Amino acid sequence: MRALKAERDKLLGYVDRFEGLRIGVWGDLILDEHLYGTTRRISREAPVLILSFLDQEYSLGGAGNAIQNLRALGAFPVPVGVVGRDAAGRRVLGLLRSQGIPTDRIIPERAYRTPVKTRIMAGDENTRKQQILRIDREGRVPDSAALAGRIRNAVGSAIRDCAALLVSDYSYDTVKEAIYAGSLPEAAAARVPVAVDSRFRLMDFAGATIATPNESELEAAFRVAAGGKGASLFEASAKVIQKLRSPALLVTRGSRGMVLFEKGKPPFPIPIRGTTDIVDVTGAGDTVISVLTLALAAGASFREAAEIANFAGGVVVMKKGAAALSPRELRQAIRS
Repeated sequence: MRALKAERDKLLGYVDRFEGLRIGVWGDLILDEHLYGTTRRISREAPVLILSFLDQEYSLGGAGNAIQNLRALGAFPVPVGVVGRDAAGRRVLGLLRSQGIPTDRIIPERAYRTPVKTRIMAGDENTRKQQILRIDREGRVPDSAALAGRIRNAVGSAIRDCAALLVSDYSYDTVKEAIYAGSLPEAAAARVPVAVDSRFRLMDFAGATIATPNESELEAAFRVAAGGKGASLFEASAKVIQKLRSPALLVTRGSRGMVLFEKGKPPFPIPIRGTTDIVDVTGAGDTVISVLTLALAAGASFREAAEIANFAGGVVVMKKGAAALSPRELRQAIRS
């Protein structure tokens, strides 16, 4: 019991250091839009529901969700990204500024359309609304030398100014592979850990301090790394970590928790904390990498950081939607 208390107290000590930590967040900024309405009848024009509009809400998605997680935990996120010179881009900047988050390293680009994900939420008047449709309006950050130079300068500035760099890649090309590779020596020289969460391009981020794929992302990365499929979790992780030349890999497994892989060490399974009756996994990956990055910046080992991130993940999957958690909730989860 004494050893367990000492371990718990050590983890809580890292959480105490989250306050005010400056964390660079380089990634794709997405605007999430929710349209709410009631459904009472079927259209005579086609066999579809008629939605009576009630309300509309906007929030930050993509890298913006990681930024909100860091802010909720008392850290000071420093975003690096690109938005379009459009209404969605202005709304993203406004949402960040309303939380006291700096936007001076976010570049407005006329040739880019800010990604917007619109979720249609419907139901009876007195019931919880359920998502019935999602509409994605997508753009790709242009490959221009001038824009690449501005992104490169912003990333370098964040590395010099922050205790860690979190890369949140949703494949909208804010994170350019050449800029990423060129930034690694500066991060290494400054002893700034680089944590990567990439939905579709994990193998483009060789040299990361740690990456956090889920099992399906790991399988896709394994096919790129080894040209195969059907490998076990451990075989795939061993091949991916070798190809990435990273010291660690944290694989998230939903209700089965996580597995931490470190070079030269046996795999470390981490069971999910709390109940396995998950409410919603939306945004859980953003919470995991945010807390993992904060813990590493606070001086935790890979294993300690993964444990803290696992506690955080266990809290947010019990919430509806892309939810953040507070330091109080995280401390309570660790204590219990």
